[in-house]
Order: sequence, then structure tokens, then C-alpha cells
Amino acid sequence: MLDIVVRGGTVVDGTGSPGIRADIGITGDQITAIGDLTNAETRSTLDATGMVVAPGFIDIHSHSDFTLLVDPRAQSAIAQGVTTEVIGNCGHGCAPLTDPQRYWGNIYGHVPGFPTEWRTTAEYLERMDEGHPAVNIAALVPNGNLRLASVVDPGKPANSREVATMVRHLEEGMGAGAFGYSTGLEYDAERASPEGETATLCRVVARANGLYATHTRNKEVRAVEAVEEGLRVAKASGVRIQVSHIIPRRGGPPNALDRVIDAVESAHSTGIDAAFDAHTRFHGITNLSAALPADALLGGPDQVRARLTDPAFRDKMRGYESLISSFAIGGWDRVYLFKSDQFSEQVGKSFEELAPTGGDAFDAILDTLAAEADDPHAPMCICHSYEEEELRRTFRHPLCTVGSDATALAVDGPLAGKEFLGAFTWAAWFYRRMVRETGELTIEEAIKKLAAAPADRLGLSDRGRIREHACADLAVFDPQRFGERGTLYHPNQLAEGMSHVVVNGVVSLIDGTPTGDRGGRV
Repeated sequence: MLDIVVRGGTVVDGTGSPGIRADIGITGDQITAIGDLTNAETRSTLDATGMVVAPGFIDIHSHSDFTLLVDPRAQSAIAQGVTTEVIGNCGHGCAPLTDPQRYWGNIYGHVPGFPTEWRTTAEYLERMDEGHPAVNIAALVPNGNLRLASVVDPGKPANSREVATMVRHLEEGMGAGAFGYSTGLEYDAERASPEGETATLCRVVARANGLYATHTRNKEVRAVEAVEEGLRVAKASGVRIQVSHIIPRRGGPPNALDRVIDAVESAHSTGIDAAFDAHTRFHGITNLSAALPADALLGGPDQVRARLTDPAFRDKMRGYESLISSFAIGGWDRVYLFKSDQFSEQVGKSFEELAPTGGDAFDAILDTLAAEADDPHAPMCICHSYEEEELRRTFRHPLCTVGSDATALAVDGPLAGKEFLGAFTWAAWFYRRMVRETGELTIEEAIKKLAAAPADRLGLSDRGRIREHACADLAVFDPQRFGERGTLYHPNQLAEGMSHVVVNGVVSLIDGTPTGDRGGRV
């Protein structure tokens, strides 16, 4: 007796092999039969007639560390057939944790007032597991948290004692089940991290055969040198390296994309286990608070507001180098306000347009943050950074996998007001554009990039492929309809064309409708 039979679909197993007509039988949390199961006894059936049956998609680069605690349903992911997310990317995440307020700017999707009682990675993962997320979770230990937990002044390189503390935190995280370690070297907490400090931490990861995912130090003027730094760290430490969202932003050399990919290819050819990923949107996105050092936003709302409106402070901060100032290298006319409760009528305008009379774009940024002093990490900005041709060319590369670079969200419930580009659209856009509309990838090639390839990068031998005894993570979709509905300024719309989704044998989506059942695991 099977628990579930998925009948009548074309099975694309994730390896790149041609699809075949077959039924899939599930017992418990495993795939236990593949073939003609017409006469098999089963407790329930999912009709896949005319559908593609694929392994559940794996998001190699997610920022759902906090949003899955707030709302574990992961509607945005499930509606796209995503069954596993890799969190803790770009040096951002939820553990380790000391004084929680210091970390708010380093946690995408943070909700003020939500309990943050954990301190270690083990405690955080236990808290995530208790919430029964709808998707599986593979965690990386974020470098920003390591530095905030260990370094007295994150604006300086760590001393030997502080590095030793970071190592202990990282060892605890790897021992708790983390799959690796990430850096976000463009962000305030990590900009002072020297190459040697990162290499020391990567040696810890290498001993556990973990993955090093790096948001490199620079993504425009010095984008090539930044990728080369990451590859040197991999060579020195022996770690497996994943260059996160590899495509350089505007403002760099005209051939920067070719050069960074060439660098990874060259390292790979010499035996370094190096690969990369890309997201599917044309904009970079981050918290507007990234324009300032973290200590500028400490204290209560009145303290923050007074600081941000003080002329002397504003003058001091005007030349501060940050991710936001890097965004502006391509021009303030390409950097837009994306999310602000206090200035909702200004959303969609560039900071060049928002500059006050007699002031500049930086004044507009500080005015926005001051108005949002109750939660200064809530406002978000975007930067038009990439062209579609760059994305498509990168996706075709055999070393490239695909990620959301977003937070799992929902259209209702406690996250209904939260937005993050890519959350509702990334996998659906990738399939629609790369397979159905341009034909640049076959269905089999695209599903391999969404399933088996990221599983291999993570060392997940029991996911990412449809085979007997693999975990029963499945995405069943209409190949003529699967696509995104979200847009740049109306992003929170569920993808269409996904019919059924199964996570560890639990049906989370049936006939396009959420069941409310959650089968994910940490």
C-alpha cells in the first residue's frame, strides 16, 4: 500500500536526462516506486496528466532566516515548487546572537518585538525546527553575526583573541548541522575583515567539507579583484567556494562579467571546487540602513532620530563608504526607494528625484531613515544593476545555479506587508523566460539547475533527483503555464501554473491550492 501515487505525468528526474512518462509512488517521506503504477494500491492520488513532475526546487541563495520563524508557510516558495532553501547567505542571519538589537540590521525580514531567545546556532536551528517550516532548511553560519558576536569594533580587523572567538562560534555552528559559512564583505560589519581572517574561518569549514558562499567585497569597480580574493581564500584554506550572485553591478569595467566567470573557470580547472550562482532580477535590493555604520542606529527611536537629524553627524556620514554608496556609482538616478511606511507616496522614485532643495541624495536617505526611526531597518532601496542578457548568459554556464536572493513571504498573515524582490517570482521567471520563451535551456537543463545541481553543491545525496529511496520532494507543474505574476512594484503575487507540491511526503499544494500542511525539516 502506497501513501501517494502521482499519476500520468512526464517525470524529469533532475539529472538532465530526457523526461519519461511514469507514475511515482510515495511511502512515508520517500519515493518508493517509479513506473507504471496503474494497479498499485494507494491511499491518495495526485493527477499529473499533462504535467511535468520534477524534484522539488532548491533555492541555493535565500534570506528566509527570520521570515520562516514569523510565518513558516513559505507561500511564495511553495507556489513555485521550492522545497528546500539555503539560509544564512551574504554574512546575514540569525545566529550566533548576543545583544539582539545589534543584529537587527544584519537580519533580513526582521520583525521588531518578535522573540529572539536563542543565542547559538544549535538553539536557533532548534527554534526553526519547532516551527515546522513548509520547506526544508539548510543553514550557513553568517560572518556578520560571527563578527558582531566576537569583535569589539567591527570596523577594524579582528585581533587574535577575537578570531579565536569567531572560530569557536563557527565550530559550534558547523557542529550543530550548518552546511557551511558565508560572507557579505560589502556590508558594514564585514568590510574590515582582511583576507587572512576569512581564510582562517574557511579552514574550519573545509575540515567539515562545508561550503563557503561569498558575497564578495566589491561588485562594480573592483568586482574582478573581489572574486579573485575569494578564490585565493579557497585555495589557501581548501574550502569549496560558491560565489554568490556573481554578476557585477553597473560601474565596473565593461568586460567585468566575462572576467569574473573566467576567474572561476580557471580556479575550477586547477582543482579548486569553485562555482557560482545568480538571481533572476534586474535590481539589487537591501535595507536602506546599509548606508550607515551599525552603531549609528543603536538606541531608542528618539536617540536615532536626533542623531540622524544632527547637521554635524550628517556631514560626518556623507563620505561613509557603504553598499549604498556603491549602488550610487552607477548614478543616484538608478537607486530607488522601494519600501517605506512613512514615505509610501515616494516609493518608486529615485534618490536623485527625492533629494531635497539645497540638499542631495544622501540627505534624502537620512531624512527617510529619521522618519522611520521606530524601525530604521525597515525601509528598503533597489538599484537597477543588471541587464537580462547578462542574466541569461550567466544562467547558461555549467557552473551556475539559480537562487532567489530573497525572503520567503506570504500574501496574508503576519508577513502580508513585507516585500522582497524575487520572493514570489525567481524560479517561475527562470522557467518562463529561459525555457518557454527563449528556449535557451531545455526543460531538463533548467530543472537540473533548480534541483540536482544545487543538491550536489550542498552534498544532499537524497534530494534534487527523482529516484527510488530519495526524499519525496516533488514539484508538479503545467509547462505551458508555470510563470511569475509578481511585478517590480507589485511583487507579492503568487506564481501560477504550479499544480502540486510535496515536501517529505507531505502534500503542501494540491491543484494550485495550499493545503496548510507543512513537511519541511531543518
